[in-house]
Amino acid sequence: MAYKITDDCISCGACEPSCPNAAISEGKTIYDIAPEKCTECVGSHATPKCAEVCPVDCCVPDPDHRESRETLLARWKTLHPGETPKVT
Repeated sequence: MAYKITDDCISCGACEPSCPNAAISEGKTIYDIAPEKCTECVGSHATPKCAEVCPVDCCVPDPDHRESRETLLARWKTLHPGETPKVT
């Protein structure tokens, strides 16, 4: 399942550089996560970094984008060709 950023976002920008997939970008009023790039940090970290660094806890699982760990890892491999996953 990809993560999303809720309307509670204060646009601090802490999440954007923490994303290993460049899935987070600044939107009109809050930051956005591109679900087609989000792997919940599978392949890079043990836990989703955006949720760890968010000071207002607005990075949450997106129930509209449920995916298996295997699907998330396959996406990571597509986004990082030739690299070895650090965490599987």
